[in-house]
Amino acid sequence: MSRFDPLLAARALWQIRIKKRPFVISHGVNARCNMRCSFCEYWKETGEDPGREEVFKLLEDAKAFGIGVYNAWTTEPLLRKDLPEIMAHAKKLGMITSMVTNGKLLFKRAHELKDVDFLSVSVDGTKSYKEIRNMDFEDLMKGLKKAIEVRKQQNKEHPILMNCVLSNKNLDDIEDLILLAKDLGTKISFEPVHEFPKIEDGTWEEFGIRDKEKFRRTVDRIIELKKQGYPIINSKTYLRMVRDGDMNYKCRASSVIINVTHDGTAETCRVQHEPLGNVMRDGFEKVWRDSKARREELVRNCDGCLFFGYAENSLMQGFNPEVLMCYEWM
Repeated sequence: MSRFDPLLAARALWQIRIKKRPFVISHGVNARCNMRCSFCEYWKETGEDPGREEVFKLLEDAKAFGIGVYNAWTTEPLLRKDLPEIMAHAKKLGMITSMVTNGKLLFKRAHELKDVDFLSVSVDGTKSYKEIRNMDFEDLMKGLKKAIEVRKQQNKEHPILMNCVLSNKNLDDIEDLILLAKDLGTKISFEPVHEFPKIEDGTWEEFGIRDKEKFRRTVDRIIELKKQGYPIINSKTYLRMVRDGDMNYKCRASSVIINVTHDGTAETCRVQHEPLGNVMRDGFEKVWRDSKARREELVRNCDGCLFFGYAENSLMQGFNPEVLMCYEWM
């Protein structure tokens, strides 16, 4: 978050530490995407989008369970025409709202996002962007600038976040992206590409981090610019972990964030991708209670990851001082 809110912090701590329940729901609000990125597996999943009333019921159950933050993501949320109504319902319930978009529809729909507190846009490069996302960088910038303008008109407190996945394709663009974030008045975050096993090996030969020394130099430069005050929201602790491939931390992601797919399937996290039960059918309370042993087993046997949201939230829950000091985002 961009400003410390003691009441929100107290609510989150009560939910996570005392009630031992997650505070954030990361929801696959739809099952479709308007991109076909080769390194992503989510667009390959098929199914029907949940109906609006189903999503409303899900939100109401999540609120009763103690969830305080609703994040719409996976595939592309802006493909839902009723997304503004869904976000408005979450706000009406008293939730903080966030959304992750690939930005392709931002120019057209930026004015509809007044109930989105935290807006995150995937920006994975400048010169390399077209090759990575198969979309012209100028078109992305057109939408991003429109969203910045609209949010200023709406007096939004939180700046847009540009999130960037570090890969073999974009290491030469990273400093330019950081300078761009400063010029635009946005924030920026980084995380390393995760090599999902379901993606073809040839894709990882193209996108995976293979030049380790160049990767280390790039992340060192991110850390240096972070120290200079550029708008990078990652902690230096996390960035050093990324640089070194260090996953030696206690994962608390599943105790902070619950993943729910478009069909209501609850998952421990996006790495394990293991179903725990269906919250649309059985409700959060029952699924959480019945999956306790399974969740503990999955976390215990996990090889780890460096997803930004999981690692930083785990470090924060472990009361890492530097992470606590610079934590800016849900």
